[in-house]
Amino acid sequence: MAVKHEHWSSRWAFMLAAVGSAVGLGNIWKFPYEAGSGGGGAFVLIYLFFIFVVGVPVMMAELSLGRRGQMSPIGSMKKIAAEEKRSPLWGLVGWGGVVGAFIVISFYSVIGGWTLAYVVKSAMGFAGMTAEQAGVEFGEFISDPFWPIICHAAFMAITILIVNKGVKGGLEKAVTYLMPALFVMLLILVIYAAVAGDFASAVEFLFYPDFSKVTPDVTINALGQAFFSLSLALGSIMTYGSYLSKDVHLGKSAFTIASADSAVALLAGLAIFPIVFAFNVDPAGGPGLVFVSLPIAFGEMPFGVVVGTLFFALLGVAAITSSISLLEPSVSYLEHSKGIDRKKATLWIGAAAFALGVLSAYSQGGNFLSDIRFFGLDIMGVKDYLTNNIIMPLGGMFTALFVGWFVSRKTMMEELALTDESFRIWYFLVRFIAPVAVTLVFISVTIGF
Repeated sequence: MAVKHEHWSSRWAFMLAAVGSAVGLGNIWKFPYEAGSGGGGAFVLIYLFFIFVVGVPVMMAELSLGRRGQMSPIGSMKKIAAEEKRSPLWGLVGWGGVVGAFIVISFYSVIGGWTLAYVVKSAMGFAGMTAEQAGVEFGEFISDPFWPIICHAAFMAITILIVNKGVKGGLEKAVTYLMPALFVMLLILVIYAAVAGDFASAVEFLFYPDFSKVTPDVTINALGQAFFSLSLALGSIMTYGSYLSKDVHLGKSAFTIASADSAVALLAGLAIFPIVFAFNVDPAGGPGLVFVSLPIAFGEMPFGVVVGTLFFALLGVAAITSSISLLEPSVSYLEHSKGIDRKKATLWIGAAAFALGVLSAYSQGGNFLSDIRFFGLDIMGVKDYLTNNIIMPLGGMFTALFVGWFVSRKTMMEELALTDESFRIWYFLVRFIAPVAVTLVFISVTIGF
């Protein structure tokens, strides 16, 4: 029996959902420490370049494919390839996105669980905590065989409950409340940081580039961060596009989503780095910047309990708005391509992602899988590298190649409804700049330039 394909109730609902998909841990947890390690302003410039010159054209391509296909990413790619009389192997691009999203949600949920735990820890207070104590507490938490799994399960359960209710009853309702709350919390934190922190140093760090720290690794991290931040090549945007009506302008939507996403990333930097510099925290502190370094500052600053709790609540909300978009592509595939009831599909995919995530949780700290290494990376690190540096950039590149070279120009002009000049710019970027940019970055890393 054919399953009815749902649609967003309005353009506003879609925008909230798409921005929610883009705005997540990549903006608030990952962007600050990537910027800290990559030379501050230099990383920001490279990141913004990739966002608008590569990310926006690829996002427009994904949205157009989803809306035209009206199916899961796998189904849409196969359907459009058949209509264009192209190889069915293009369906692998859809498979790459769905599998990539599944891998990401499996470790994303673990980190999301950490944020839930740290909401409680922050409410209890970090007063008097030293750097050594903060490191020990975080290490003991992620090494615990029980609590990280419970928190991972709680986060996944929230995600499953939302996705289980469908597009209008679940995704839309969730983002209608969560996204405004996220922006309000973020603005409150920025205002507090401007008053209580070293705002001038943060601005200088974020907006005055140090190109001496730019390396091929920094460049590919910026590209991966741009794709990760926008949820590109993970099936999420293509799936959300399949729920769109024809009256939504894809170009304006993609630019608005990318702008909002970038604004959140920069605001997160302006919320975090004033505190980092005011309390002598290392801005290049890696993933521990949020879970080790900032709690020290929260323990020392005025109203630290309130600010710390608000910060980790913000992190949790951002994680949930993205996690639902990561679970949706697989659920959409089972529902629309295999005819499986949405409730069963959501539960099956969520349970499988949880099980795979347990491996990530037990690869941290001193747990029994923490000694397993692949090219120096633990299990969670392998998943992150595989998706962030390989699956997403390659998926974005092949998406760009497909719409730029294998889908008719006339079809894309009708789908995007751009002016002639705007279409020429988009067509040039998606045919040449996006694929070449990704290829050059891969070559530079491979040969060590």
